[in-house]
Amino acid sequence: MRQLHLLFLTLLLCSIGLGLAAYKVNTLGLPLTASKQAEVWNVEARISFKAKPDSGVKVSLPLPFNPSGYTILNEDFVGANYGLATEQDEGGRVALWAKRRAQGKQLLFYRAVIFENDEKVADSSKIPSYPAVPDYPEDFLPVIQGLLDKSRQQSADTISFAQQVIQQLNATAPAPELKLLIEHINTSKNLAKGVSWILAGARIPARVIQGLRLHDGKRYSELEAWVQVHDGKQWRTLNTKDGQEGLPANFVIWQIGDQKTFSVEGGTEISLQFSVARALRELVDVAESRAILKGSRIMEFSLYSLPVQTQNVYKVLLMIPLGAFVVVLMRNLIGVKTFGTFMPVLIALAFRETELAWGLVLFCLIVGLGLLLRAYVEQLKLLLIPRLASVLTMVVLLMAGISVVMHKLGLEMGLSVALFPMVIMTMTIERMSLTWEEAGPVEAFKQGAGSLLVATIGYLVMNIDELQHLLFVFPELLLVVLAITILFGRYSGYRLTELWRFRALAKRQP
Repeated sequence: MRQLHLLFLTLLLCSIGLGLAAYKVNTLGLPLTASKQAEVWNVEARISFKAKPDSGVKVSLPLPFNPSGYTILNEDFVGANYGLATEQDEGGRVALWAKRRAQGKQLLFYRAVIFENDEKVADSSKIPSYPAVPDYPEDFLPVIQGLLDKSRQQSADTISFAQQVIQQLNATAPAPELKLLIEHINTSKNLAKGVSWILAGARIPARVIQGLRLHDGKRYSELEAWVQVHDGKQWRTLNTKDGQEGLPANFVIWQIGDQKTFSVEGGTEISLQFSVARALRELVDVAESRAILKGSRIMEFSLYSLPVQTQNVYKVLLMIPLGAFVVVLMRNLIGVKTFGTFMPVLIALAFRETELAWGLVLFCLIVGLGLLLRAYVEQLKLLLIPRLASVLTMVVLLMAGISVVMHKLGLEMGLSVALFPMVIMTMTIERMSLTWEEAGPVEAFKQGAGSLLVATIGYLVMNIDELQHLLFVFPELLLVVLAITILFGRYSGYRLTELWRFRALAKRQP
C-alpha cells in the first residue's frame, strides 16, 4: 500500500510540474533556453493633415484585429489633446480620433508590435449569402457577361472560376472589349473591388482584404488589396495580379472588407503612411504579453513579477534543491561519505563566487589551519558549546587574516573567502576532528575528500546556465526533482562503493 501511495505521489508531482512547464512553452511561448530572442515587427501608421480653421476634426483608421498567424503584443495611440475611441464589430476594428478645434498641421500615430506565431485563427465569420447581381452600366454589361461566360467554360469550380476572371483582367494582351473595363479598375484596391464586383454577376461571394508586407528597412509601405472568394466552406485568398492562391510570407492582414475606410473630416492635404521595422525582443517579454492577451494570470505569479534584486537571489536559491539532489545521489546511490548533509551544497554555493580552483584552495587552507587550532583547544578540555564558539571565533579570524594576506600579495580572489559559510566551516572542522580521534586520520581524510568531491560536482551542476534558466522560468520543475528524490528515498539496496568493496565475495560464489 505504501509503495502504491509513493508511486501515485511521484506521478502526481511529475504531472503537475511537467504539465505547467508544457503549458508555458506551448501556449505562452516561454523559451527552454537562456537568452533566446524573438523577431518582432514594429508597425507605425502615420496620419498627417492640415486642419481646417474653425472646424472640428474626426479621423477614422481601420485597425488589424486578431490576424491569422500573428499576435499583436501591444498598441499605442498618439495624438496631442485628441479624444480616442475604438469600435469593434464583425467587420473589424476602427480607431476614432476627435478634436473640437485644431490649427495647422496635425500628426496622429498608431503603433503596434506584432509577433509572428504558428497559431492559425479559425474563421468565425458566417457563411455568406449569395450576392445579388449588380446593376451593371449598359456599356459594361455585355463585356462582363462575356468575361463570365468565358471563365465558366474554362473552370471547374468556384476558385478556378475566380482565377480565370483575374487572369483575363491581367493578361498581357487582353481582349479589346476588356480594355475599357481594365482602365476602370487600374489600381490594386480598385482591381480587388472590381473582381469582387464582377464575381457578384455570377453570384459568387467575394470580399476585399487589405494587408501589409513586413519588410525591414523599407521607409514607407502601403496596404495591398487582395480578394477572398468563398468556396462554400471557407474564404480563400487570391492574388489580384495572377490569381495565385494563398498569402505571401510576412503578410499581415490589416483590414477585411472595405466598409471601414480611412477618413479625415475637417482636414486637407491628408496623408497616410505606414512604416515597418524589424526588432529583437526577449522571448520572455513576448510570453508575458501573450499571457495578458490570452487572459492568463500565470505570469503575474511568476518570479519575473518580483523586483530584479530579488530575482537574482532566487536564481541562486532555486539551484540549492538541485545541489541537494546531487548529495542524495552521491551518498545513497554511490556511497560517498561526507561531513554532514548540506555542507557540500553550501560549499558549492561558495564556489560559485570564488571559482572552483580558488575555492578548493581556500577551503583546504581554512580547514587545515582550523584543525591545528582545534587540536590546541582540545588540550583545554572545554565543554561542547564553548569549544564550538571558540572554533567559530578562530575560523572568523583565520578568514580575515587570509583576506588581508591575499590582498597584500595582490591575489584579489582571496578576498572572496568571506563568502564561505562560517558556521558550516566550524562544524566541518569539529566533525573532522572527532572523526580523526574516533576512526583515525584515514577515515577523516576520506570523508573530507568525499565532501570536496560532492561539493565540486554540485558546483558544476549548479553552475550550468541552462539549468539555472529552466528552474527560474519553470520553477515547477522542482516538483519533478522532488518526485525523483522521494523515489531514491526508498532505495535501500547496495551502493556502488559497496559493490566494489565486496567484489571478492562475488568471485567466491560458485
